[in-house]
Amino acid sequence: MLSESAAATVRATLPAVGASLAEITERFYAGMFAARPELLRDLFNRGNQAAGTQRQALAGSIAAFATHLLEHPDRRPDAMLSRIAHKHASLGIAPEQYELVHEHLFAAIAEVLGEAVTPEVAAAWDEVYWLMANALTAIEKRLYEESAETGWRRWEVVERVAETADVATFRLRPVDGGQVADFRAGQYVSVRVELADGARQIRQYSLSGAPGSTIRQISVKRVPGDATGPDGEVSNHLHARVRAGDVLELSAPYGDLVLDDRDGRPLLLASAGIGVTPMVAMLAQLAGTGHPAPVTVVHGDRSPADHALRVDHTAYAEKLPDASAHFWYEQDAAPGTRTGLVDLTDVAVPGGTRAYLCGPLPFMRAVRAQLIEKGVAPADIHYEVFGPDLWLTRA
Repeated sequence: MLSESAAATVRATLPAVGASLAEITERFYAGMFAARPELLRDLFNRGNQAAGTQRQALAGSIAAFATHLLEHPDRRPDAMLSRIAHKHASLGIAPEQYELVHEHLFAAIAEVLGEAVTPEVAAAWDEVYWLMANALTAIEKRLYEESAETGWRRWEVVERVAETADVATFRLRPVDGGQVADFRAGQYVSVRVELADGARQIRQYSLSGAPGSTIRQISVKRVPGDATGPDGEVSNHLHARVRAGDVLELSAPYGDLVLDDRDGRPLLLASAGIGVTPMVAMLAQLAGTGHPAPVTVVHGDRSPADHALRVDHTAYAEKLPDASAHFWYEQDAAPGTRTGLVDLTDVAVPGGTRAYLCGPLPFMRAVRAQLIEKGVAPADIHYEVFGPDLWLTRA
């Protein structure tokens, strides 16, 4: 909870700070990487930095956290904090790194806002920062303690499967031959690879296989460069260079978008594109337990040929006692099947449905709005964003 004096100062200065956050975060990253270039080389996603999406996500999270402290002084935004903490844990973030961030972030604030950063203003925003940093540190500590695996572990690729022209599945087992900790359907792992220039870049990939297996499975879409950013360095490396017998470094499983089917409620799993990966893992779990309540499966893609894991997607749904699958394709759809973008207008959604969404942000925003119109409670709609979470940065 913010002190009364800090709350008053933050409330008064939030419009000015919020309006300058884009410039502040840009200068923050520039200053930190100038002082510690190894962080950009071996920890931060260089593609997200080049595209500016990481700066947008950081600015959005700071503004959202400060706003929440003012509007709900007795409650922490645990959903937002949990999402960030899981990502940090998958990267191996340590408490001392928050000191480094503080140093460069507040240097950027002073540089951008100049004389407006009085000692009172600096102290108030210092409170905001450490409330957020200490909350994240505590959550991350708990995640590390609860994990059956620690640090980076070497995994051998035992099989590579071409799912589509742009998606490959890699099945892996631990090189050390030790036990494989279970994961919760919907979680991801971080994958660290050494690139041609010596950088050790890290990316997160959802586990697309069934929980309970001794084999870890990830399905990776090759990311081509475009006007918004460069080629996906790690996805292109995996597609071009990694085959059966090669070794990758993986983190323990993390991620807060996890399937909760314990209460037997109706479920809806909606995905688009490569967002199918956590949904297939969820379906595999539901098929394994014989989930008795209705399960509605929704997916949108460019074409059937681009629909990764389509056979598994369909097969797991068919194993359930009360499931319906609805696929939309923008092109090459078979006669009589759904075409265009996902539209839930004529899809029955049972009362009490809990929904899980994964895919591009516009897709998830549209599906969420349609589900709310159909009576699904906002609290029952959960989502996963691949890459920096920009949900809070837009109206």
